[in-house]
Amino acid sequence: MKKLVMVCGMAAMLLCSATMALASGTIKIGGLFSVTGPASFLGEPEKKTLEMLVADLNAKGGINGQKLEAVIYDTTGDATKAVQLATKLIKNDKVVAIIGPSTTGESMAVLALTEKEKIPLISCAAGIKITEPAKDRKFTFKTPANDHVAVEKILQYAAKVKQKNLAILTVTDGFGASGREQLKVSAAQKGFKIVADETYGPKDTDMTPQLTKIRSSKADAIICWGTNPGPAIITKNIKQLGIKTPVYMSHGVASKKYIELASPAAAEGIMLPAGKLAIYDVLPKNDPQQKLLKEYDAAYKKAHGVEASTFGGYAYDGFLLVTNAIKTKGASPAQIRDGLEQTKKLVSVSGVFTMSAADHNGLDLSAFEMVKIHKGDWSILK
Repeated sequence: MKKLVMVCGMAAMLLCSATMALASGTIKIGGLFSVTGPASFLGEPEKKTLEMLVADLNAKGGINGQKLEAVIYDTTGDATKAVQLATKLIKNDKVVAIIGPSTTGESMAVLALTEKEKIPLISCAAGIKITEPAKDRKFTFKTPANDHVAVEKILQYAAKVKQKNLAILTVTDGFGASGREQLKVSAAQKGFKIVADETYGPKDTDMTPQLTKIRSSKADAIICWGTNPGPAIITKNIKQLGIKTPVYMSHGVASKKYIELASPAAAEGIMLPAGKLAIYDVLPKNDPQQKLLKEYDAAYKKAHGVEASTFGGYAYDGFLLVTNAIKTKGASPAQIRDGLEQTKKLVSVSGVFTMSAADHNGLDLSAFEMVKIHKGDWSILK
């Protein structure tokens, strides 16, 4: 009997030790960002933000005694490379979730793998098809507001100022194709007329031919859809051609980098839907995001010497969504997936997230403010 008690006691001690080891273990999450290459203005702040947040969380004791480790790879914006690195994260690094990639094209390529492997993917790209239909994207979520929300915001303002004839100029990548589709569908539904429909390639360096056609269309407003450097080139071309037609850009350029690339003089008066990070200092004090945005910007400035960008904010959202899911549900991929889908009123950089089985983005029109560029900075568009 005494021997049996000793064996049972030893078994209990071993079980206790295993439990303690698990509690004090490390939770690995993956990061896939375009840190270098044409989309580095997206991926670099995303990487820096995720690293900063993980370091801060671990300094505070981690999650329930468990440290977080971010395994981050640079995709250079290449979809094939993104899939290869996602495979490495899942098979070799054994991550429980992946934040990223930075672009729509990469995300569409990677999600086939992550869905098959049942690993939560929290994309930092905006294309609506990344998460829709949600029934076919059970393990796929994203942090930027859907592009149709940005389209809706622009068209609401255009309707108010009676701009009915629209010219659209969109890039021929995943983000641009999705935006073009949403623009055409929403414009038709709301009684707008598309009088010019032009496109440009991601590597094009001169869009004056398309803009010359648009100028002759006598549009009331021009809507450009893309991410830099294209929109910055378009902005310069518009200035060079002396086009005075009001111009809207997409939320894909909502960072000071765009103003810098285009030049403040050329960008003067450009309008776009932007996340509240760009204008948090003029938000009312009772805005639910104001405090978090201020703290994020201050922490990023302290760590990196420059202000935080909307794009870095997408990684912030991904981090907050994943850690909130781990705290509420657990750290396995299946538990994180369930926690993500059950997110309710989570205040973050891009908005207040409320997910559901039918909505794996969780943001609405309140995620954006219409802003105008004035003297090299943002102002809320009245």
